[in-house]
Amino acid sequence: MTEIPEHLLKRAQAARDKAAVEGGATGEAAAGAAAATGGDAPAADPRIPAHLLERSKARQAAGSGGGVAVQEKVASVVAAAPTGGSLPVGAGPGGHTQRLLTVVKSGSIQDVKASPVDKVHTWPHLLAAEFVAALACLSFTFFFSIFVNAPLLQQANINKTPNPSKAPWYFLGLQELLTMFHPMIAGVTIPGVGMIVLILAPYIDKNPSNKPEDRKFATSLMTVHLMFWAVLVIIGSFFRGPGFNFTLPWRDGLFFEL
Repeated sequence: MTEIPEHLLKRAQAARDKAAVEGGATGEAAAGAAAATGGDAPAADPRIPAHLLERSKARQAAGSGGGVAVQEKVASVVAAAPTGGSLPVGAGPGGHTQRLLTVVKSGSIQDVKASPVDKVHTWPHLLAAEFVAALACLSFTFFFSIFVNAPLLQQANINKTPNPSKAPWYFLGLQELLTMFHPMIAGVTIPGVGMIVLILAPYIDKNPSNKPEDRKFATSLMTVHLMFWAVLVIIGSFFRGPGFNFTLPWRDGLFFEL
């Protein structure tokens, strides 16, 4: 419980002493009035101020008619008051007559700065997960190579070149470009420009959001890159036949080997 300051305690004590002195003076005045009227007047309530008592006695002394009217009014107020020790009119729980204006929550006056944090350290959170994923991929490749033989062809013959002669599937996109452009354009310029754009993409698109719908530039760039390369690889793998000429796989068959 919060301690009450010393100056407030002294002020409350002084107020209580003053009220006690005024209550004693009021009681003495009421006793003197009762003695002057023959002792029939009731004992004065110490909570009633002295000037109100003096005003009431002045009205009683002014005339019997006014006194009767005052007595009737007082009697009506007393009759309207609750009896039997019940709570006064307008009283709240426990008999309190004070009204509570509002309740201030303790949290509303505090400066809350707690905010969700969506960042973690690269080590160990990210690198540990990547290391475990790399070990899993290595283990899968190792055991797969034990039980499944690689699809190797016969020994190469220098006197016979296979037709069509195709690069591995992951290079077929580049080989497909060679059929459309000059080797300098297909082998250097286009791949180089694509790599430079991918390298500069994080510096061009500085959107901090992690939601895909907010990263339209990055999503569009990666989609165009993948679709462009995927289309070239598919054409080179399934739609190129002898002499690396365009063919239809459902008509002439597949000319593709891993």
